[in-house]
Amino acid sequence: MSERPLSVAVIGAGPAGIYASDILAKSGLDVQIDLFERLPAPYGLVRYGVAPDHPRIKQIILALFRILQRGDIRMFANVNIGEDVTVQDLQEHYDAVIMATGSDRDRPLDIPGVDLPQSYGAADFVSWYDGNPDYPRQWPLEAEEIAVIGVGNVALDVARVLAKHAEDMLVTEIPENVYEGLKKNPVKTVHVFGRRGPAQVKFTPLELRELGKQPDVDVIVDEKDFDFDEGSQQQLKASNQARQVVKTLTNYAMTDPSEHTASRRIHIHLFEAPSEILADEDGNVKAFRTERTKLNGDGTVSGTGEFTDWPVQAVYRAVGYFSSPIEGLPFDQVRGIIPNVEGRVIGADGQALPGIYATGWVKRGPVGLIGSTKSDAQQTISHLVEDFNEGKLHAGDEKAVGHDAMVHLLEDRNVRFTTWQGWELLNAYEEQLGKDFGEVEGGRGARERVKVVSREAMTRISRDELSKDEVLDLIGDIDK
Repeated sequence: MSERPLSVAVIGAGPAGIYASDILAKSGLDVQIDLFERLPAPYGLVRYGVAPDHPRIKQIILALFRILQRGDIRMFANVNIGEDVTVQDLQEHYDAVIMATGSDRDRPLDIPGVDLPQSYGAADFVSWYDGNPDYPRQWPLEAEEIAVIGVGNVALDVARVLAKHAEDMLVTEIPENVYEGLKKNPVKTVHVFGRRGPAQVKFTPLELRELGKQPDVDVIVDEKDFDFDEGSQQQLKASNQARQVVKTLTNYAMTDPSEHTASRRIHIHLFEAPSEILADEDGNVKAFRTERTKLNGDGTVSGTGEFTDWPVQAVYRAVGYFSSPIEGLPFDQVRGIIPNVEGRVIGADGQALPGIYATGWVKRGPVGLIGSTKSDAQQTISHLVEDFNEGKLHAGDEKAVGHDAMVHLLEDRNVRFTTWQGWELLNAYEEQLGKDFGEVEGGRGARERVKVVSREAMTRISRDELSKDEVLDLIGDIDK
């Protein structure tokens, strides 16, 4: 084996990539780790995939911040793998590569009308309200009645952001253009649809409880949507989380209708399977059609042939995330993952590709929370360490291996990469923007930060290329 440190590239600076880097750094190996990120800012879906008013977002980001702040994991941000740097480049410059690119797009939903102009993927909407620099600054918020398909936390986030008054979002890190867009939102009713029953929904208890705490927003659940078969009872016995979710749904259902006085409402409908999105004569969404379902005895459901048309003017699909392929690596188009066995990426012949690994959602699909991500990374890293100890990890040209060689490659290609120190500059700038805006009216508190949305502005701030006045001129009225 070489006497130099093991050199590893981790692709994706979200929780999966950061936790994998942290576990590898503490593995006892003499290792140097470079963490690559497509955007100019780290944290992945924690920054760009979770609603800014999510109750746990600050704690998660603080934990990730502390890992990267140590300095033993170096970051190359604003680098697109597959374009700026190829997989072959990575293999030539590192002994091992860990793919942690996550899931960044919506899982397809195959029903008639899904391509209508007011049918939106939740991933796109989330990217807009989280200020992802690769998405348009404007969002068409024109519907008074909206359908949200799905019973996971993303569906709750989408429903809550749509129904919540914009002023109540000001104490979060919401970008200014998103606040201005939400202020004009005419929504009155948001319908959330799930095809199975209360024992099978994927909400987590905390997020479901938080839904009912939004000012001037009522949450309504119909008593007819409560049914439990033998399979459902077994699920409830096995899962305290499922029992808490059912309890919260029951509390919503038992609320006296006379107490529903808010100007905006969120209805949660269960046992309603998506069937079709209906259009008016001009080709715009006019209704969402569902088929009533019933339990089969084992927790699954089947259709009853009873259909309902719900008058809505927009539909949001929150039926799950899906990963994107990386040029140069195999990809399972059905499951939306990089094919692997416990994190070792496998080729078309079923054999492991030397030195290529996967972790997080691109490894196992978009399921599980932070705890699952940590254990998932531990499994992948344990196999990497095992392969290293067996002498299986070794890049090609010794002179071209590692961090400095990658710096030279990026500079030669004029890639305007940013670093952890650059993120600290951008982070401080966003926090200062929040202070500049000051206290929010109505005693809601202070704005902790205002996100910079422009990729160009993010990059130039991170590279310390502009004065504050020049940054404000560049950003214009989007962020200030």
